[in-house]
Amino acid sequence: MKFLSKNKRIIQSVLWIFIFVFAYQIYNSINAPIYFNEIKNERYLKVIEKLKDIRNAQIAYKSVNGVYADNFESLIKFIDTAQYTLIQKRDSSFMKYDRIYRIDMLQEIVVIDTLGFASVKDSLFKDSDRYKTMAEVPIEGVNETFSIKADVIDKNGYNVPVFEVRISKDALLYDQNKDLLRQEKALMSVDGVNGPDLVLGSMTEVSTNGNWPTTYDAISRK
Repeated sequence: MKFLSKNKRIIQSVLWIFIFVFAYQIYNSINAPIYFNEIKNERYLKVIEKLKDIRNAQIAYKSVNGVYADNFESLIKFIDTAQYTLIQKRDSSFMKYDRIYRIDMLQEIVVIDTLGFASVKDSLFKDSDRYKTMAEVPIEGVNETFSIKADVIDKNGYNVPVFEVRISKDALLYDQNKDLLRQEKALMSVDGVNGPDLVLGSMTEVSTNGNWPTTYDAISRK
């Protein structure tokens, strides 16, 4: 009887261990994706805000130089030193003698007046110097920079400037559940960030948009 009683206690102890293990696995299977999504969304929002700064800087760079910057050093230097030309367009008209009809005829033109100049830095970033670190990924523990490219491509017979900035999800979620990260990289959904990277712009299409859904923009405005 003592032998049976001892074995019973051992079996009960083992069963309790299995119960705790299974309970933990169930708890983890439910909560791991929730925690993963919380971390993912928090980090994506930080990166998207930085990508928006880069987009604004690139648009300003192109407005002055006609092309996009292909490196962050040039982009940061541009923000530090460049100025917008402030112009005003107005319609005007005058009378001009027409040799064919032999009469004075009204000529309409657009006059462009230069009003002055404005600092690109002040226009985009005001008193902030965050643009100086725009190449750096703003996630603690991620010591990486965004990759940046720019070129001029042929689009329907026209030469069009394009640029692209990207960072991998592997880098942004380096310390998260590997199975959930693998699923995130393979994501194809209208409500998510599709593909293995966060991307701004394109090297094949004329676009300054990112590959994130508008829900992230709505959250960042709150």
